[in-house]
Amino acid sequence: MRDMEMLRRSSVFAAEVMDVFERTPTDKELVSQAKALCKDYIHARLHRAGIGWSKPEQSLSASGGMLGEVSSILLWLGDELEYLRPTVYRNVARQLNITVASETVVSDAFLAVAGEIFSTGVTWGKVVSLYAVAGALAVDCVRHGHPAMVLTIVDCFGEFVRKSLTPWLKRRGGWVDITKCVVNSDPRFCSHWLVSAACTCGHYLKAVVFYLLRER
Repeated sequence: MRDMEMLRRSSVFAAEVMDVFERTPTDKELVSQAKALCKDYIHARLHRAGIGWSKPEQSLSASGGMLGEVSSILLWLGDELEYLRPTVYRNVARQLNITVASETVVSDAFLAVAGEIFSTGVTWGKVVSLYAVAGALAVDCVRHGHPAMVLTIVDCFGEFVRKSLTPWLKRRGGWVDITKCVVNSDPRFCSHWLVSAACTCGHYLKAVVFYLLRER
């Protein structure tokens, strides 16, 4: 009887563990992961720019695991996107004609651009574009002496995901779905991603123009 009970408990535990990995992430989990990924992306961009923000800590991409893999892919795709249009994702604050000294201004600008980028639907290309915008804007903020705005950007990113992206993410099983963007060995896939990324740049530029022309 004892062996049967131990087997039953082991089976129940195994089922519970598998459920954690197989179930669809909750909204709260998706938002928390989005913010962690955003923070990691910003850290990488600040490091690349040669400027610091906070005490060094192990990045998600270096820590391994599912979220680490997602972070590595986001950074790689972000590099591809920025390589295509090197001037688009630099000096974002100047392009938006905003001051980074005001938390309200930074929040409003980021959310307005995010809303316009996704106004015609959601794609992974647009998601990567939003991370690139967040990273570039964070670099601007730190360079101009306002490192506290980094957390503002991360919080805004999480808020936008909560309001606008969680249904789309849940349908795809969460952030891990982006790993499918880089597992295809077909040479045509690379061409498809570059075309998609180029279109995303167009959405971003449209978003900048929209923000500059809107009533204030």
